[in-house]
Amino acid sequence: MQHLVYIGKNAQTATHFSRLSEGKMKVTQNTYEATQWLSQCDNKMPVIILFEKGLKKRDLADVSYLHNKFYHTSIVLITDSLTKDESILYLKSGICNTLSPNESKENFEHTQEFIFNRQHQFHTALQNQKSIEQFHLPLTKRIFDIIFSSIALICLSPLLILVAIAIRLESKGPVVYKSKRVGSNYRVFDFLKFRSMYSNADKRLKEFNNLNQYKSDQEIIEKAEVTQTEQTIETEEILLVSDDYIIPEQEYIAQKSVEKKNSFVKLENDPRITKVGRFIRKYSIDELPQLINILKGDMSIVGNRPLPLYEAELLTSDEYIDRFMAPAGLTGLWQVEKRGDAGKMSAEERKLLDIQYAKNYSFGMDMKIILKTATAFVQKENV
Repeated sequence: MQHLVYIGKNAQTATHFSRLSEGKMKVTQNTYEATQWLSQCDNKMPVIILFEKGLKKRDLADVSYLHNKFYHTSIVLITDSLTKDESILYLKSGICNTLSPNESKENFEHTQEFIFNRQHQFHTALQNQKSIEQFHLPLTKRIFDIIFSSIALICLSPLLILVAIAIRLESKGPVVYKSKRVGSNYRVFDFLKFRSMYSNADKRLKEFNNLNQYKSDQEIIEKAEVTQTEQTIETEEILLVSDDYIIPEQEYIAQKSVEKKNSFVKLENDPRITKVGRFIRKYSIDELPQLINILKGDMSIVGNRPLPLYEAELLTSDEYIDRFMAPAGLTGLWQVEKRGDAGKMSAEERKLLDIQYAKNYSFGMDMKIILKTATAFVQKENV
């Protein structure tokens, strides 16, 4: 069994689709009303939401909210027409298909059947998957994390206040920067750092891609070839659509083959960093808000560094999955091995050290890493 939900204020269109569904559709006038109804339903049952197009800005926010809150839903936009730019924006927000307000019964049933069949295949595949072993943080490690982080926050509170004031005085923007990171068991959480860059710096990452210290000259050439390919794409080229982008198939394959070799991004002499940011990075002071993450249980004192989503997405193969079967940490094995060193660490070296820690960590090993961190936290490389 499946659910059909209509969201919109056009009574004529709502009646039309209700008739096409033979009265098996819940009609709501806004996202709030639909959310209330969906929250009471069995969240394991697939749902198709027919979303009536309205004001673009409000639509995108509502669709994105529904898409993220109800993972089992497929959202179809009801509209007469869309521009190319609008199509991209609606696809990125979570729309999977479109139907005309005067859609025929045959096309409506075909679309409905296609979506429900696809949802069924997806849920069947999930049920048939072998359960993946979950990482569980040992109780002794968790108790140590709480005690250590609590004492550290109390002792360092004067420094934290001074840094917060300095950041606010130098540049506009929040004092603490939040970003989505992937920790143990691929769990996503809000990662806290003192802001060391100018606001919106993350959006300029592609501008500085040539500064990435993990990128080889050959890979820069390959990237240039991908760009050249993009300029010669024919209009009939197959397009791949995901939650985050629309991209020609050939370009996607070429891009992924390059990116998989470089799943870590690190810039040398990053021009996006503020003066205060450069200082707090040098002495690792920007990492101190993560003591709050540790208190919350998102991270541990010692572990593998949690990765940004775009980096973690490249490490889902059997070869690297072990690095996520360990605690996410404030400091870790690769930091004390290379961080205080003037030499560079390759992406492959870092991955291998993460896997080594995941397989061999112990309380004694953690203590050694903490002691080494005390002397290795001053970065001699300007990154």
